[in-house]
Amino acid sequence: MQRTLARSFLDNFLGNAAEWYKLTIVLFLVINPVVLITMGGMVAGWLLVLEFIFCLAMALKCYPLQPGGLLAFEAVILGLTSPATIAHETEANFEVVLLLIFMVAGIFFLKDLLLYIFTKLLIKVRSKILLSLLFCFLAALLSAFLDALTVTAVIITVAAGLYSVYHKVTSGKGFDDDHDHADDTGIGHETHSDLENYRAFLRNLMMHGAVGTALGGVCTLVGEPQNLLIGEIAGWEFIEFFIRVAPVSMPVLAVGLLTCVAVEKFKILGYGAQLPLAARRILEEYDRREDEKRTRRQVANLITQALVVLFLVVALAFHWAAVGLIGLAVIVLSTSFTGIIREHQLGHAFAEALPFTALLVVFFAIVGVIHDQHLFLPLIDYVFTLEQHAQVPVFFMANGVLSAISDNVFVATVYINEVQSALQAGEITQEHFYELAVAINTGTNIPSVATPNGQAAFLFLLTSALAPLIRLSYGRMVVLALPYTITMTITGLLATIYLL
Repeated sequence: MQRTLARSFLDNFLGNAAEWYKLTIVLFLVINPVVLITMGGMVAGWLLVLEFIFCLAMALKCYPLQPGGLLAFEAVILGLTSPATIAHETEANFEVVLLLIFMVAGIFFLKDLLLYIFTKLLIKVRSKILLSLLFCFLAALLSAFLDALTVTAVIITVAAGLYSVYHKVTSGKGFDDDHDHADDTGIGHETHSDLENYRAFLRNLMMHGAVGTALGGVCTLVGEPQNLLIGEIAGWEFIEFFIRVAPVSMPVLAVGLLTCVAVEKFKILGYGAQLPLAARRILEEYDRREDEKRTRRQVANLITQALVVLFLVVALAFHWAAVGLIGLAVIVLSTSFTGIIREHQLGHAFAEALPFTALLVVFFAIVGVIHDQHLFLPLIDYVFTLEQHAQVPVFFMANGVLSAISDNVFVATVYINEVQSALQAGEITQEHFYELAVAINTGTNIPSVATPNGQAAFLFLLTSALAPLIRLSYGRMVVLALPYTITMTITGLLATIYLL
């Protein structure tokens, strides 16, 4: 009886995750106190960061909230961080939390319009290279004026809609039938290869779009949260910020778009997947049927959603309010004028974002460990020992490396505050401070595309409901991002040396 009960506890722990994975998490929890006692907080802190990255890498095996949350809980118990620090990190990123709760839900209520537009786009644009370039460029353009997470939420919604249409039909069901898109049992053997190709096609587009958010996000004051922080400390307005960063951001943008073309043309590292002919026919038939049966009320809904999208773009571009509050306005407007008034109709919209919101707060706990154990301090101190002419490119790379394993907003906050202190102490000139501020901004935005935890938009994509459907794992994201990481990082580094 006892053995059976013990086995039941083991079966319940992390559910249907593999036993080796469960034992690995248990090993992490057991070894951390030993490392803390024998080697100190610095080593234990870095070990915890690596363990959390492991949990992210295994996101398709087990959602990272549970194992990552256990690690964060243990970190608090061991004194590696404190609830006060976690609360401070969460408060400092409260606008991001609001964004995830309300904006992602708001995008959910615009999905009919988005699916309509992008289905037309996929049907009309037959060149995969041109389609990829459009995804990358439009994501960059939107992210420069809106928000990377919002743009990512849009492309996730689009890809999920396109996947659901194809998967439903290939499973032998009608366009309007209920269907579990994670269940492949209804897929015939002869169409399974088409399904894998379709998944690869969508993976390509999602990665082009995600990288595009980084390309555009680095360019402007409003592109990323850390840009606002750096611009405020440096005293830069929108135009000055753009001009100051342009010697690095513009060459990187050009090279990023060229990389998009190159990886598709030469089919590098999994790119170059084409839209299967069967999938194109299904999408064309879906589009034709939707056009034929669309009622005047549905047309009115599409017009309403288009007007709400216009409001969204203008409100975000002119920063009428915090992004999350604009998202709440989108929910109110889009539901009020399309007749969605039941609570159960609203609930589905929040299902996608809330697990990631919880995961993000767990991530802030890991950032709290980095802060309280001063894990980055040795590298910061080392950079300031270098000659001034060498500091700018080294700052770019140091911020890039740390952002790829941590949070780019946190890294930018730590570095810009240290640089500001050096300016106030008279250790550096005002112009050198500006150069270092640009290096910090571009460093936290560009090389951080190397890993999903480098940018919140990438992490959101990895942990979204779409990722397992199109088989987008942590490792696959790293591989798909690699060509961009190499070309964009080298371009950014050379720009900080020769153009800045």
